Amino acid sequence: MQCYTEIAPPTAVTHAVQLPFTSAKANNLVVAKVSLLQIFELKSTVTEVAADSADDAQNASPIFDNEAEDLQLQRTEHTAKLVLVAEFPLNGTVISLARIKALNTKSRGEALLVATRDAKLSLVEWDPETHTLNTISIHYYESPDLAGAPWAADTKDTYNFLTADPSSRCAALKFGTHSLAILPFRQRDLGGDDYDSDVDGPREDRLMHVDGVNGDDAQKTPYLSSFVLPLTHLDPNLTHPVHMAFLYEYREPTFGIVAAPKAAALSLLPQRKDILTYTVFTLDLEQKASTTLLSVPGLPYDITKVVPLPQPIGGAMLLGANEIIHVDQAGKTNGVAVNEFAKTCTSFPLVDQSDLTLQLEGCTIEVMSQDTGDILIVLKDGRLLILTFTLDGRNVSGITLQPVAEDHGGNILNSLASCMTNLGRGKIFVGSEDGESVVLGWTSKNLQTGKKRTQPEVDLSDEDNLDDEDLDDDMEDDLYGDSTTTVKKITAISAEPSAPGTYAFRIHDVLPSIAPIRDSVVHSAVSEYGLGSSTRTGQSLSIGDILVSTGRGAAGAITVLNREIVPTNLAHSKLASARGLWAVHARKQAPKGVVADFGQDAEENMASDADYDQYLIVCKAGADGSEDTVVYHVNGNELEESSNGDFEREEGSTMDVGVLAGGTKVVQVMRSEVRTYDSELNMDQIIPMEDEEGDELRVLNASFADPYLLILREDSSVKVFKASGSGEVEELDCSGLTSTKWLSASLFRSSTIPDVYLFLLTPEGGLQVFGMDDLENPCYVAEALGFLPPLLTADYTPRRSTAKAAVAEILAADIGDVTTKSPHLVVRTSTDELVIYKAIHYPNRSASDPWTKNLRWVKQPQQHLARYTEAPETEEDGSRQNTLIPVDNICGYTTVFQRGASPAFILKESSSAPRVIGLSSKAVKGLTRFHTSGCQRGFAYIDADDTLRISQLPTQTHYGHLGWATRRLPMGSEIYALTYHPRDIYVMGTGQMEEFTLPDDTYHYDWTKEDITFKPHVERGILKVVDAKTWSIIDTHELEPQEVICCIKTIELEVSETTHERKSLIAVGTSIVRGEDLATKGNIRIFEVITVVPEPGRPETNRKLRLIVKDEVKGAVTAISNIGTQGFIIMAQGQKCMVRGLKEDGTLLPVAFMDMQCYVTVLKCLPNTGMLLMGDAYKGLWFTGYTEEPYKMMLFGRSKTQMEVMTAEFLPFEKQLHMIVADGDMNLQVLQFDPENPKSMGGLRLLHKSTFHTGHFPVTMHLLNSALHLPSTSELLGSGPSPMDTDLSPPSSEPLHQILHTSQSGTLALITPLPESTYRRLTGLATYLANTLDSSCALNARAYRAVENEMGGGGGTRGIVDGNLLGRWGELGEQRKKEGLSKVGGEEWVFGAEREVLSGRGVFGRRG
Repeated sequence: MQCYTEIAPPTAVTHAVQLPFTSAKANNLVVAKVSLLQIFELKSTVTEVAADSADDAQNASPIFDNEAEDLQLQRTEHTAKLVLVAEFPLNGTVISLARIKALNTKSRGEALLVATRDAKLSLVEWDPETHTLNTISIHYYESPDLAGAPWAADTKDTYNFLTADPSSRCAALKFGTHSLAILPFRQRDLGGDDYDSDVDGPREDRLMHVDGVNGDDAQKTPYLSSFVLPLTHLDPNLTHPVHMAFLYEYREPTFGIVAAPKAAALSLLPQRKDILTYTVFTLDLEQKASTTLLSVPGLPYDITKVVPLPQPIGGAMLLGANEIIHVDQAGKTNGVAVNEFAKTCTSFPLVDQSDLTLQLEGCTIEVMSQDTGDILIVLKDGRLLILTFTLDGRNVSGITLQPVAEDHGGNILNSLASCMTNLGRGKIFVGSEDGESVVLGWTSKNLQTGKKRTQPEVDLSDEDNLDDEDLDDDMEDDLYGDSTTTVKKITAISAEPSAPGTYAFRIHDVLPSIAPIRDSVVHSAVSEYGLGSSTRTGQSLSIGDILVSTGRGAAGAITVLNREIVPTNLAHSKLASARGLWAVHARKQAPKGVVADFGQDAEENMASDADYDQYLIVCKAGADGSEDTVVYHVNGNELEESSNGDFEREEGSTMDVGVLAGGTKVVQVMRSEVRTYDSELNMDQIIPMEDEEGDELRVLNASFADPYLLILREDSSVKVFKASGSGEVEELDCSGLTSTKWLSASLFRSSTIPDVYLFLLTPEGGLQVFGMDDLENPCYVAEALGFLPPLLTADYTPRRSTAKAAVAEILAADIGDVTTKSPHLVVRTSTDELVIYKAIHYPNRSASDPWTKNLRWVKQPQQHLARYTEAPETEEDGSRQNTLIPVDNICGYTTVFQRGASPAFILKESSSAPRVIGLSSKAVKGLTRFHTSGCQRGFAYIDADDTLRISQLPTQTHYGHLGWATRRLPMGSEIYALTYHPRDIYVMGTGQMEEFTLPDDTYHYDWTKEDITFKPHVERGILKVVDAKTWSIIDTHELEPQEVICCIKTIELEVSETTHERKSLIAVGTSIVRGEDLATKGNIRIFEVITVVPEPGRPETNRKLRLIVKDEVKGAVTAISNIGTQGFIIMAQGQKCMVRGLKEDGTLLPVAFMDMQCYVTVLKCLPNTGMLLMGDAYKGLWFTGYTEEPYKMMLFGRSKTQMEVMTAEFLPFEKQLHMIVADGDMNLQVLQFDPENPKSMGGLRLLHKSTFHTGHFPVTMHLLNSALHLPSTSELLGSGPSPMDTDLSPPSSEPLHQILHTSQSGTLALITPLPESTYRRLTGLATYLANTLDSSCALNARAYRAVENEMGGGGGTRGIVDGNLLGRWGELGEQRKKEGLSKVGGEEWVFGAEREVLSGRGVFGRRG
C-alpha cells in the first residue's frame, strides 16, 4: 500500500505544433512534455544585443531597469518570447500532435488532435469562456478485434504515430504492426466549387442540413465515423511500414508511405539492399477505398521518415541515415549522399556530397519559409544545416546541403531535436528531449535586401496586424487555386540555390529542462542513509536538496534543485524586538509650477544611481509594550541610524510606510494617524484616524497605489486618500463604502491597466471592486469568492451556501517577470493556504471598455502547503494583519510575498505558471524590496530571531517551470554518474569521443586494413572533480581508450586490517567495450581524496584524486554498493556479484560471491542488515543475504523471471519488507518478502503485490528518511488533535521511509508507504477526484495507471494510490472539498497533514 506522487513535472519536450488555437488570429504553440500539455502564445519584446557577438546564444536578454553596472550595448532587436496561456496534465503519454481546421470551434480557431499511447485520439478545442480545453471527441482503437496475429507485438511496443491531411479532410493513426485508423472531418465546401454565399447562405448553415445520418447530434459533430484499414488492403507489399505522411497539393486526401515486403536489416544488407518502396495513395473517404498514384522502388534500406513539403517545392523528403531524397508529385527523384557509406549501402542514384561526413540519424527538418522553400536541418549533435533546392520552372532539378557557419549561429544548439515547428516571422521552435528547447530566430540577407530593412530582424511588434486577411485567405484557398503567382515569384528569385551564409541564427527564448536525468545525489533535510547523518547545516549553501546530472551530449549539465529558496545573503545584523521594516526611495519635489504626472513611473527617466533606496525604516516593540520607529540611512549594504528630519520615532507604532506624489512624499501610517513628509523627512501633514464622534480608531492595514492611499481601520471601515499635484494628501469622499463592513482591502495598480482599482472583501466572503473615479457603486461584484470556485464570475451561484472557506485576506497584484506580467488575485484563508486566481475576460473587451467589464477569474493549480506552527499570535488583531506583501522588481520578478510562519514567494516566469515557493527561513516578521548599489534589486527581511538580512534571489535560477529553485550549470559533456564526497567535492563520470580503428588482433586474420576517412567514434571515459562551492573543475583523470564509466559511488571502506580505520573512498566501475567480436572487460578503481598544494589564485584546487586500487576483471563493472558492517564493497562484474575487502597492500580480496544471469543493473543494500537487492536487466529481481561469520551470500527469494529491472529499492514499513522495482515498461512493481505466506513457497518467490504505470522511463531510486509521520489511528480518534502534533510528534521511533524516483522525462516523484486506514481514505479521495475533476482530452485516470494482465499474489492486489490526483485537490471548489471529505469520513486537517508528508515536506526544505 503505497502512494506515488510527482513533486516535479516532466520537462522533456516530445512534440510541438503551431496553430491558431485560442482565437482565429492567435499564434499559439502547443507543446507536449510526455504527459503535460502546454499552450503558449508569442510576445515580442525589445532586447539589447552586443554588437561584437550578435549571433551568440546568450546575448539576447530582456531590458531591465538601467543599473550602474550595465554593460555598454550597441543595438536592440525584436525578440519573441513564449508566454504560457495554460497547462494541463494528461492521463496518458502523448505520441503525436496535429492541427485540424474543425468547424465551429468555440474559439473560432483551429482544433488540436492529440494521439496518446495505446491508440487513442482526442480532438480538443479551446474554450475561452472557461479558459480550459474542451474535448470534442475521443476515439479508441484498442479493441482486441483490431489486434494482429498472435505472435505480433503489442500495440504499446510498436511504432505508433499520427499524421493529418494539410487540408484537414482526415487524419490517420498508424498503430499496431500495420493497422491504419482513418478519422474523416467535415468540410465547409461540401457543395463543391459552385458555392455562392449570396444565394446559398452561410456555409455553417448549409452544413447543418447535409449528411444527417443519425439525427441532429450526428450532424453537429465536426468529424465523421472513423474506420480501420489494414495497410495490406491498400497494397499486399505493405507488411513492414516504416513511415507515412499526408501530402500537399491534392484535391483528395493523399499520403505517401515508405514500406517493404520484408524487414530491412543491416546484417542482411547484401540480400536486402534497396528493399524499400515509396508509394503514394489517394483515399476515397466515402467508399473507404484507395488508388495508387505512383511508386518509387529501390530506395535505401535506412530511410526512416517521410516529410511532406508545401508549395512551391511540393512532393516529399525521404530522410535516411546516409542520404536525403526528394520525390516530387510525378515521381521524379533527386537525392544527395552525405557520407561515403551511402554508395556502399545503396545503388540508388545520388549526388555526391560525401565530403560533408554527416550522420543523419535522429535529425529533424522543418521548412523555413514558403517564399524560398529552404529547409532547416538539425543534426543529432545540434549542428544546423540548410537544404536548398535548384528549380527548373516548377520542377526540382537538384538539392544542396550547406552547413551553417559557426559565426552565423550554426553551433548555438547542442542537443538532438525531438520536434520542430515553424512559428512564422522568421522563428522556429526546436523541442528537445535531450536538453533545453529553444525558439530559434533567423534572418536572411535576401530578406533584408529585398525589404530594405534597417533592423536585422523582421519587426514583430505589429505581428498581429500584418497580413491577417492574407492568412485567412490562405486557410480557405483551394490547393490548386491561386498558386500561380506564388510559383512565378519563387521561380524568378530562387531558381538557383541559396548562397552559403544567407541565413544567420540566434536564440530568442529558452524552455528550461532537467531531462533526461542520468544520475542524482540527494542532500535532504533528513539525510539519506549511508554516509552518516550529516545535514546541510555544515555544508556549502550552493549544495541543493537534490543535485542531478541532466542532458545528453554537449547539453550535459549539473542541475541544483532546492525545494525552498535559499537567498544569497549579502549582509545581516541583529535588530532586537524588530516588528516590521520598509525601504523608502524618495525624490525631491519638482520645482514650483511644474505638476508631476502620477500616471507614469517616476523612475523611468532617472539616472541609474538615482533610484536607490535612501532609508530603511524599522518598527521595534519594547518590553513594556511600547513601540518605537528607527530610521536608518542606507549606503550600499551599510545601515547608519539617522535622526534627521521630523520622522516620528518615539512611541511611533508604524504600521506601514510608502511614497506618494511620484515619490516626493513619504507617508508613515501609524496606529492612530497618518503622517506625510517630504524627501528629507520633514513634516508636512498629520491626518488623524477618528470616527464621526471624534473617537480615535486604530489602523489595521494600509495599501499604496500612487497617488492613492487606502486605510482599513479596526471598525472594518475604509478611508481613501489621494495626493494632489501639489503633494497635499486629501481624503476622498467614499460614503458609498461606509454601509458595509470590510474584512480585507487593497489597492490594485497594474502596468497594463491605466486605472487604479479598490478590492474589498466582505465578511460573507464576497468580492467587490470599485473604480477610483466612482467610489459609490462597485464596478465588479463576485459574491461567491468565499466558495473558491475553479472559475469565479460575477454571476456564479453555488448550489448551496453551507461550505464556505474562511477567507482572511485578498490582494490583487501583478505577478510575472520582465517579459510579461498579468493581474492575479491572491486569496489567503485562515489556515494560511494561498489560492491564486488569474484574470481573464470573456467575451473579450475592447480597449475603451473598463478593465472590469466581462472580468473572470480562473483558479491556478498549485501544490504549496502552509507550515503549521504552535507559536501564538503576539500582535493584537493579528488575524486581521496583512501578511501578503506585493513586491515589484526583485531581480526582475514582480511577485507577492507571504510573511508569517510560512514565508513564501509567488513567482512566475513568462513561460511558466505561478508557483508558491517557500523561503528557507524561520518565520518572517516583515519584508521589503531593497535596491542599493550593493544590493541590486534585492530584498530585506526580519526573521523570528530578530535578524535583519539583506538578500538577493539566487542568480541564474528559475522557479516556475518546476516549482523548485532550479539552477543549471553547463558542463559541456554528458554526465553518466555522479557522487558526493564529504570533502565538499563532486566526482563526475563523463566521456569524450575518439575515432575508432580496428586493433591489431592476431586472433582475427580476416580483419583487413580499413580504408575509410569517415571513421566511427567511441567514447573514452573521463573522471572530473568539481568543487561544490565554485563549481569549477579542480581535477581530471582520463581512463584507457574505449573504457567507459558505468557507475561511481562514495563508499566507507576499511583501509587498515589492524586499526580497522575507515575512509570515504571513491569507487569507479568501468567497462572496456571493443565490439561484439571481443570479450568485454572491466576495471574497478578506488580513489582517495588527498590534500595538495593549490594552484596560485585557485584555493579550491587543494584536493585531488589519488588512485590506490586498479583491478581488471572479466566483464563490465556495472553496479557498486557498500555491504555489511566491516567496510566491504560488493560489485557486479559481468555475471557475478562479488564481495571484496580492501587490503593494505592496495588489492581487493574476494570473500563471497553469487552468480547472476545476464546483466546486473542495480545493487542496493539495506543498511545494517546484510540484505541486498540485485536487479537483472532481463531476469528480474533477486533478494539475497550476506553474512560475515562465515563470509557467505545466500538467495532468499526471486521475482518472476520475465522482468526488465532498470532500478530498484527497499521500502521497509511497519515490520514488512517491500521492494519497489521500476521496469523497462515504465511500470512500478511492488514486491514483498513474506516467507510465511504459502504462495511464496517458503520465501523463494517474492510476492507480487501491485503494478503501477508511471509513464516515464525510470533512472534512479533513493531511500530517504522523512522527518514527518503520517497521522496515526490513535491521533485520528483522539479529541481535538492539532496538525502540529501530527507532524512533530511521531507516534513511534521508527522513521518513515520514502523513495525518490527520477526519470528520463525530468520528473521527480516520491513513493510513500501508507498504513491501512490512510490507504483506504486516500484511495477513496483519489476515486472521488478522478470522477470530479475535468480530465483533459477525456483520458481515463485509472486506465492510465492500470497495467494489463497484472498478476497478483499474497491475498490479492492493492493498487498504488495516484498522488498526482491528490495533488490537484486545490483545484476543487470549497463545496466539492467538503463533499469529498464527507464521503470518505476524513477531516481537512488530517488530509492536509497527509499531503504534507506525500509532497516531501519532511524530506526536502527546512522547517525553520
